[in-house]
Amino acid sequence: MKYFLAVDLGATSGRTVLSTFDGNRVEMQEWTRFCNPQIPILGHIFWDLPHLYNEILVALRKVADEGIELTSLGIDTWGVDFAFFGKDGQLLGLPYCYRDSHTDGAVERFFEQYMPARELYQRTGIQFMSFNSLFQLETLCRNGCEALDKAEKILFIPDALTYMLTGQSVCEQTILSTSQMMNPETGDIDEKLLGLLRLTRNKLGKLVQPGHQAGRLTEQVQTATGVGSVPVICVAGHDTASAVAAVPAEDGEYAYLSCGTWSLLGIESSHPIINEESFQYNFTNEGGLDGTTRFLKNICGLWLFENCRKEFKDVPADVNELNALCHTSSFNGLIQPDDPMFAHPDSMTAAIRQFCRQTGQAEPQSPADYVRCIFRSLALRYRQILEILDEMADFSIRKLHVIGGGSLNKHLMQWAADATNLPIIAGPAEGTALGNTLVQVRAAGGVDTLTEMRRIVARSVELKTYMPNHTPDWDEAYERFKSLNS
Repeated sequence: MKYFLAVDLGATSGRTVLSTFDGNRVEMQEWTRFCNPQIPILGHIFWDLPHLYNEILVALRKVADEGIELTSLGIDTWGVDFAFFGKDGQLLGLPYCYRDSHTDGAVERFFEQYMPARELYQRTGIQFMSFNSLFQLETLCRNGCEALDKAEKILFIPDALTYMLTGQSVCEQTILSTSQMMNPETGDIDEKLLGLLRLTRNKLGKLVQPGHQAGRLTEQVQTATGVGSVPVICVAGHDTASAVAAVPAEDGEYAYLSCGTWSLLGIESSHPIINEESFQYNFTNEGGLDGTTRFLKNICGLWLFENCRKEFKDVPADVNELNALCHTSSFNGLIQPDDPMFAHPDSMTAAIRQFCRQTGQAEPQSPADYVRCIFRSLALRYRQILEILDEMADFSIRKLHVIGGGSLNKHLMQWAADATNLPIIAGPAEGTALGNTLVQVRAAGGVDTLTEMRRIVARSVELKTYMPNHTPDWDEAYERFKSLNS
């Protein structure tokens, strides 16, 4: 029996998952769980990278205490953010959080000062979002960031943690692909964009593919934890890339939805899709396993719900009971989940009321109204994006695979099936950790192909299918939804 440790870090919490592989199935056990707080300091928001590093050490100590011999460990995280390291290898300050507002307006400034939108999209094929690494770096350059000026290494978050554990600096391709700095044709950082930022390629680490062994735990880490010289594998470092690797698809006629804080809705393609239509719809091309492209739209997800939940009073503490409130309301108001007013409001409930007011709709009055409004709006946004994907895919989308924690929300899943008129195959909920693990299994020689990995997923987890019950009410709601603009 082989043991693998998946470090899975999200934008609000992190965990480690200890998995075993017997040659047929993967068994997973949550090993440790911890918070990943966003730290507000002097008007900015940062990540506590040393805290995350220390939590990995805590998990490794527990492994040693249990007498378990690890085959390897791998790290996946959210995208776009990065850390700076000096010549002596020390961390130069805390990494900025992508939700920091210092990049507001950065996209438009970049177009005006450096490169037109079409050229930038042609070079990168990435959706324009103000927090993309390119715009973060340009903002830090413009603001005279001392850490950037002194940085010997600029490493994306999973690569930064790998460096802290092994002393080896790498740049894993799937996490690089979220940055809007990678040329999808070459698979490496675009030299012209580097020049605009006055950066050199060697600062960002050696380009590697998922499955590459970055190195082994340093002697210091081994002494601090009690584990041996464990290999650290560069898995698909972007959490969505790891999750998509665990989609248990039987054929290629599907779309996938990674459903969590963000909703990432897309298809797998053998090649980047970069054309006028994808530019106009602001779709993104990110790296996947085995040279595949994740052609997708990054849209707002359960961030809306989680922020409202913090404001609710006198509601069930159990999230499943809270979700079920959506059926106790008849509220028909809708929001556009990707409207900028929902990006980082002081109050999400106030932002939703404001949107409804500005679009001539009634305002929600109760927690049930908010929950119904959010779930229905998300389901209709999925339909809207799927229709566009179906136009650009070279196949017909016949089903939607939903992975991530949101796949456990049976109310949202059924409404998504009803709104899109597609079967929904929900699961695995732990897709990211499972994909992370399977890349490690593959690196250890336990599996050969992506197709075989997905068969293992189907044998390892329980899936639930939601069949559509499409009614004319959804079509009427969809027409209203498409007309919304704050």
